[in-house]
Amino acid sequence: MRSIAQNTPGKVVLLMGNEAIARGALEAGVKVCAGYPGNPSSEIIGSLAEVANELGLHVEWSINEKVALEIAAGASFSGLRSLCAMKQNGLNVASDFLLNLNLTGCKAGLVIVVADDPAGISSSNEEDSRLFAKIGDLPLLEPAHFQEAKEMAREGFSISEALGLPVLIRSVTRVSHARGNVTLGELPHSNPKPAFDLAQPRLAFPPLPNHKVLHEKFKKARTMFETSSFNVYRGPEKPEVTIITSGSGYLYSCEAVFNLNAKERVGILKMGTTWPLPEEFLLKHLRRSDQFLFIEEVDPFLENNVKEVFAQHCMELGVKRFFGKANQMIPDVGELTPEIVTSALQALLAIPYTPGPEAYNRTASEALAEVVPPRALSFCAGCPHRATYWAIKTALALDGREGIVLGDIGCYSLGVGASGFFQMKTLHAMGSGVGLACGLGQLDRFGLDQPVIALCGDSTFYHAAMPALANATYNSANFLLLLLDNSATAMTGFQPHPGTGTTATGSPAPILDLQTLCQSLGAKVEVVDPFDIEGTIAAILKMVRMVKGVKALIFKRECALVSGRRQKKNYQVEIDPERCLGDSCGCNRLCTRVFKCPGLRWDPKKKKAQIDEAICNGCGVCVEICPASAIRREAQ
Repeated sequence: MRSIAQNTPGKVVLLMGNEAIARGALEAGVKVCAGYPGNPSSEIIGSLAEVANELGLHVEWSINEKVALEIAAGASFSGLRSLCAMKQNGLNVASDFLLNLNLTGCKAGLVIVVADDPAGISSSNEEDSRLFAKIGDLPLLEPAHFQEAKEMAREGFSISEALGLPVLIRSVTRVSHARGNVTLGELPHSNPKPAFDLAQPRLAFPPLPNHKVLHEKFKKARTMFETSSFNVYRGPEKPEVTIITSGSGYLYSCEAVFNLNAKERVGILKMGTTWPLPEEFLLKHLRRSDQFLFIEEVDPFLENNVKEVFAQHCMELGVKRFFGKANQMIPDVGELTPEIVTSALQALLAIPYTPGPEAYNRTASEALAEVVPPRALSFCAGCPHRATYWAIKTALALDGREGIVLGDIGCYSLGVGASGFFQMKTLHAMGSGVGLACGLGQLDRFGLDQPVIALCGDSTFYHAAMPALANATYNSANFLLLLLDNSATAMTGFQPHPGTGTTATGSPAPILDLQTLCQSLGAKVEVVDPFDIEGTIAAILKMVRMVKGVKALIFKRECALVSGRRQKKNYQVEIDPERCLGDSCGCNRLCTRVFKCPGLRWDPKKKKAQIDEAICNGCGVCVEICPASAIRREAQ
């Protein structure tokens, strides 16, 4: 039994932040959970899916985040507690519905968990999603650690029901993906029967009366948050500096105060309810000191909102000094670290502090460099996307018209760099490559003579590219869609989608065939295997030279990590040492310097390429790219 499904109140278990959020939802009696995979949020729905059958829940990976939120809202309207989870990009997708849902409100508790990704570790952007709470007058909670992540998720449902509003919980990467001890509460055994009250329709129109009701709910939320246990102060009665922080910044702040031995000089005000701010609670602590340091990721959301409260009461509060992102004491981009917070606090308190002997740090770095060699971002060994980009690069070179490759976010985003031979020239939101192609595909009438090529993955196609492809047919755009079907939502953890034949809980599901869908949307369609390099190059050339209309070329080859689970190689691959002449070959080490599959490595002693048997998955593509025929393959 998974830890999140144990009904053992008081037991302490080690949970990932996302698992703690999932456990909190279970303790609240959640019944319906929906989301779309996106790191750092994926494990919330993933872990709930694993216990769904055991606990009698409906858990699904929806086709996109807007649909996921609509599913959760529908359950709430019918009296069942529901949860929707996504990353920051997903809230952009869901926001159209969210900013109507705030006007109609909800019935049973509805919690929306948004996991932001400071520094864009696994994202196409760095975005602070908290602004949506302010735009929509929605209550916002921010967990600072794992236990609080569970408690906030559980309490979020009660807050939602008390206000008749969805509640936003905002996590960040280092809360979602780290692990810590969590004390379990009790799992309820309620089985409410859903029923939609026809006497209470959910109508966002007309907006004005609904907006007025929303403001009343917002005021009630502010009053509720005045006594919230999620807002905590620790420190002296009259500190020299008060740190005002939220989320991940809280533990960094605690560490900084400890590092500087400054607990008698510094207070820490942790705000767990960051919108709406509890004004009276905040004013009480603004009176404590005259200097305040804001610690938060990413934007100055808390900083600016506290300053707004201060501006309304500045005559009574007197002169205060605020430090944070506005004066660049704290960076306004990227992740925070304990070192950043310690350095800022050190400057304010004028305390000398050295994190460690410089010689030790230098020696440690040098020793680490010897053990862990530098390694650039790369496709996995045997990844079909490497073969795809090799074929694209070769076909466009043969075509000679400087074709434009438009892409989006996914594993294949590495096409912007050396792993994809620098072929991808745009990278924005999911499906944006196809949307951009709709525009560029209209420009031949103005003299554009470069072929237009859009890239997207299979999960992305279902999520966001289908409307763009329909638009292309309707408006007679001219471009080639390269649809990379690796049979997985690979970048986020191999979650199923409408083309895999299973649901989030492992139940069989009908397959929505990509070829049939593309044909029904008006595209001329062919299917190729990207491991057939010669055939793929020929197919790209043929279709890119079809000047008019929408064409789709589906690259069908399973993700290497998915196929690798079966632990069976297609080929046994080896290097012929007689044919591989290394630097003397004339190919300038094409296999290890340009193609760069991790399964190939350069032996500096023998001056020859070698197969790394521990990594090579036997795809055999390198055989086709070696100009000296020095790589051999034998079917297994």
